[in-house]
Amino acid sequence: MLKKRLLTALVGIPLVTIAVWFDEPLLFTVLAVVWGILAILEFYRLVATFKVPLLTLFGVIWTALFILSPHVKYEFTAPILFTSGVVVSLIWLVLRSQRDGAFAGWVWTMGGVLYLGWLLSYMVALRLEGGPGWVLFAIFTTFGSDTTAYFIGRALGKHPLAPRISPHKTWEGAAAGAAGAVLVSLLFILPTPVQLPLVYWQAMVIGLLVSVLGQFGDLSKSILKRNVGVKESGDLLPGHGGVLDRTDSLVFAGVVVYYAFLILESF
Repeated sequence: MLKKRLLTALVGIPLVTIAVWFDEPLLFTVLAVVWGILAILEFYRLVATFKVPLLTLFGVIWTALFILSPHVKYEFTAPILFTSGVVVSLIWLVLRSQRDGAFAGWVWTMGGVLYLGWLLSYMVALRLEGGPGWVLFAIFTTFGSDTTAYFIGRALGKHPLAPRISPHKTWEGAAAGAAGAVLVSLLFILPTPVQLPLVYWQAMVIGLLVSVLGQFGDLSKSILKRNVGVKESGDLLPGHGGVLDRTDSLVFAGVVVYYAFLILESF
């Protein structure tokens, strides 16, 4: 398990870094769209156990549109996507022949679109407005949090964090995850190609927020998996589970770092 986890990371991290750092931001957007589609399909596969008729094709299309939306420099892009999504999906719902559980299926469909499409769009917006350094900050502080929480939690964890949601997560792992994210965040104030205009305390606060909110994202996905009775969302990433298992923290990180970037830019 550990060997697979490390091998996947050794292959995946350089590929993601190249996609983020590449001069043309569209490469990262394409990666985000593919990732988002894989994640939404895993999400729908999980909630399908509730026996509700999902609007899967609609969900995939609108997830992709939301992730692409930061490239459209128009003030009302997001409201139009929200509004059209609700209207089109409800019309789609009415025209389908299946009636039993139809509205519950619509709720799950829209929930997946907002959870993955809308939140992943922040990563794309961050790449376009802030540049590759900010995106790498979001990704690597998340990795730092997840990795230290995983290893320290396994080695030293004794006090359950949320036993009714995820029995293997501990307070020791959570604290280590926060420390790991803060340590990684400090690397981005060093004079390197990814240096960001941050002072020590700013980097540490943003890193801490990424870890804390990312762990809430992880726990929220754990509630879903517990509700549907599965351990992992998929097996596409050996040692890490499915795409959704590696997205739950990142979607929160993108939001945190994007708004941190905007706030710092305003001063």
